[in-house]
Amino acid sequence: MERRSFIRNAAILGTALGVGSNAVFAKGFLSAKMKQPTFVCDFAPHFGMFENHAGKDVVSQLEFMADQGFMSLEDNGMMKRTIEEQEKIASAMSRLGMHMGVFVIDGGDNWKISLATGKPEFKQLFVDTCKKAVDIAKRVNAKWLTVVPGFYERKLPIGLQTAHVIDALRAGADILAPHNLIMVLEPLSDNPDLFLRTAPQTFEICKAVNSPACKILYDIYHMQRNEGNLINTIDLCWEEIAYIQIGDNPGRKEPTTGEINYKHIFNHLHHKKGFRGVMGMEHGNAKPGKEGELALINAYREVDCK
Repeated sequence: MERRSFIRNAAILGTALGVGSNAVFAKGFLSAKMKQPTFVCDFAPHFGMFENHAGKDVVSQLEFMADQGFMSLEDNGMMKRTIEEQEKIASAMSRLGMHMGVFVIDGGDNWKISLATGKPEFKQLFVDTCKKAVDIAKRVNAKWLTVVPGFYERKLPIGLQTAHVIDALRAGADILAPHNLIMVLEPLSDNPDLFLRTAPQTFEICKAVNSPACKILYDIYHMQRNEGNLINTIDLCWEEIAYIQIGDNPGRKEPTTGEINYKHIFNHLHHKKGFRGVMGMEHGNAKPGKEGELALINAYREVDCK
């Protein structure tokens, strides 16, 4: 059914029920059963976000995302998937016209290593994992790969730790750059012992690595917790920002559930900065079940750029 016909029929149905067509859509009736217009901003859900509507099959989930107007996917765990499943995901995304967002460069023990220590075995594991990530990125048509340098090494001065991180990242960038891939460094708020904490610190490291293959992943949720002053910091670090992630605070759920003015931030990114890249929806659903999934979709409709 064409969208115009559907809207007309929905209006007739709403009149018969004693409500307008806007009320029909506001309650989520039928909204998950028709193809919705594409979002202006390139928001990227992850697997599991819409399981109540689409089930656990990854292709069914991708089809549901596309029907709801999402044209990208983010999958942190892509490196842990089998080649068969990676190819299945890539094929479905190609058919649906979807783009691939970030996946994590994951050597299996990411939370046990730290590039800040300068230990040769940690650097070698990182380099080897970058090499593996190249093949996977090509397989799933990815461009951005998330990197977290690990924990502080409290036995070493901060300057030495920073130098060790830069040295390892340069080695990784040398592997990724020939393939036009970009590692995006993510400062986090999960643990105060993590080495990378703020956008300016990450900006400094990207400048020192000095490669088009090393940029910033600006996760708005983490940066609100660690430093705030979001728009000003985005502007100051903009030259090195290549990827955006989303999550409201507190709670790390969809926009409109916390304190962050996402409508203003998205309009700033889209209209003032000219950003047209992927923005990963790295958060949970505020409400459970199908109702929660529809509420999440409606929240993104509310804050999307006009």
